[in-house]
Amino acid sequence: MQSCISITVAPSASALPRSAWARLCPAGHPFLNADFLTIIEQHGAAARAWGWAARHLLASDESGAVVGLLPLYVKTHSHGDFIYDWSWAAAYRQLGREYYPKLMSCLPHTPVAGPRFLVAAGLQAASVRQALVDGARKLLASAGLSSWHVALPDDDEVQRLHNAGLLISHDVQFHWLNPGCGDFDGYLATFSAAKRRKVKAERRRVQESGLAIETRHGDQIDAAEWPLLHALYADTFEKFNNHAVFSAACFADLATALGRRMVVFVARDRGLPVAVAICFRSDEALYGRYWGSSGHYHSLHFELCFYQGIAYCLEHGLARFEPGAGGEHKLSRGFTPTVVHSAHWIADPEMRALLARHRAQQGQALADYRDQAAEHLPFRRD
Repeated sequence: MQSCISITVAPSASALPRSAWARLCPAGHPFLNADFLTIIEQHGAAARAWGWAARHLLASDESGAVVGLLPLYVKTHSHGDFIYDWSWAAAYRQLGREYYPKLMSCLPHTPVAGPRFLVAAGLQAASVRQALVDGARKLLASAGLSSWHVALPDDDEVQRLHNAGLLISHDVQFHWLNPGCGDFDGYLATFSAAKRRKVKAERRRVQESGLAIETRHGDQIDAAEWPLLHALYADTFEKFNNHAVFSAACFADLATALGRRMVVFVARDRGLPVAVAICFRSDEALYGRYWGSSGHYHSLHFELCFYQGIAYCLEHGLARFEPGAGGEHKLSRGFTPTVVHSAHWIADPEMRALLARHRAQQGQALADYRDQAAEHLPFRRD
């Protein structure tokens, strides 16, 4: 069966048939779709000028029908892919070897776990996945790249990639899981008294500040508003010496294309936006992504980036809220430490063995950290 599957390489998401994206991607997903990837590529956030070169793989059967997709990029750095492999690049340099460029299957600038191999269900599914794995390895070898990485695949794919010989690495994110408590007051009732008082005090500080908080979806934001909202995000990134890869026009196009799959929490002072948290949603989850503020407002970051998102999930019946990578401060707000994984094919056998030993040590350390962090969750223990 596998011999009937052909693999071709596309230089952009827009070069792949929209019908294939729509048929193979999870329904309602805000990132795994032609719109998100096409827009961020066309606006430069995932383009060659910033070290991303699309090499998406397309699998077709003997009739020419598209039966599988694998988002894929050649990258010249490690920013925006969330596999945290800078130490691996340093090890290559110390041994006089080249780590970059590398090959990445990921959602650019988006630390959200989920399917990476977009494959039609049916008898050929396993063969299509294997053809895509083989295609990625062939592309790596032909281009002389050091490695191929699959960032944050879902659990089923992790096991398949491990079986295919890829190394598995681990990380911890903090996810809010809906306890089914009705509203925010019901959620706070699950906290210990001390932790509950702290959250109430933070929310009260924002309420007493005079700021107006509003929730807007992408289809409710006029394109003319995006320069002001974008400036908050860009200025905040620059304060922390980070590059704001998304432009105002990019956000505007994403808002138009994704509509209600974009969720934006805005704080206004006398009508003018002073802080923003830009999120996205699927049918079951909210994803926090970009924050910006024009100044220091007590507890406003927690309100827009955490509490408003939790309240939104409770109101709309979403099962979880993933507010982004990192951040132990999320624990005291009820975000559970959750282990996520990435997979790695290292071309050089010596480096593969070296990194395999490092990965084995890391896995146990991350599991221990997750268990220790979970002890600091704010929930009542009675």
